[in-house]
Amino acid sequence: MTRADRAEENFRKGLNCAQSVFLAFSDLTSFDERTALKVAAPLGGGVGRLREICGALSASMLVAGLLFYDADHPTDAEKSALYEREQEIASRFRASFGTVLCRDLLADVETTPGAQAEARTEDYYARRPCPHVCRTAAAVLEEYLREQGVLPAAPEKAERS
Repeated sequence: MTRADRAEENFRKGLNCAQSVFLAFSDLTSFDERTALKVAAPLGGGVGRLREICGALSASMLVAGLLFYDADHPTDAEKSALYEREQEIASRFRASFGTVLCRDLLADVETTPGAQAEARTEDYYARRPCPHVCRTAAAVLEEYLREQGVLPAAPEKAERS
């Protein structure tokens, strides 16, 4: 199962978008499941359901920070290097959806305003792009991490004879 599969499955199990992606990478961040869920929880729904930056993308940024930021040497150069990585990840996400904002991703979806989480029903999953967004955010991050040597290269598909 790929991390993209895990992220989508996590969302379909009821986790928010940020939790879904962050948990798919918890083996790399050394967070146990409980801690991963707590850390990412506030980022769901575009941060607290404010519909700002997509929670799935926010979780990707958390993973990048945990993997690439040298907290022992918090210099401007270190921050800039991390921001460059994050901008690349966001650029790839934006290329898939045309935006990084939750409200734009949900522009064609009738949602209820306010802080109340919506019930997860078949209709909820059918009308929302969120499962696909979680899958894509995880796939983008996984590809980036492979390119950076954090993850091994994807196995080549065997040629059919």
